[in-house]
Amino acid sequence: MQLEIQKYLFDIKTSIDSINDYIGDNKDFVAYKTNKLLKRAIERELEIIGEAAGRIIKIDSGFPIEDARKIVDLRNWVIHGYDMVDDVIIWGIILKQLPILKNQVEVLLENK
Repeated sequence: MQLEIQKYLFDIKTSIDSINDYIGDNKDFVAYKTNKLLKRAIERELEIIGEAAGRIIKIDSGFPIEDARKIVDLRNWVIHGYDMVDDVIIWGIILKQLPILKNQVEVLLENK
């Protein structure tokens, strides 16, 4: 695996870990929804994840990140559709999709 791809995978993992640190073990949707700073911080981490995924697929379009295109699309939605970002959708992504992505990235980094 190219060193550059490893760096982007590390960036994805770091951003996922940051999101998990921000929300803590409680995972309280109301706390998320009512805390503008928390929401913006998480949105920024999702932007980083999407940008890193986009850079990876530009280097290797067949790189095995499940739903890489959707990850990039999420980044674009958060950035360009900032006024239409749905807290429920973002929360669902945090709870359901990020753990899957984190596992994929960790396996890829271990098998470099």
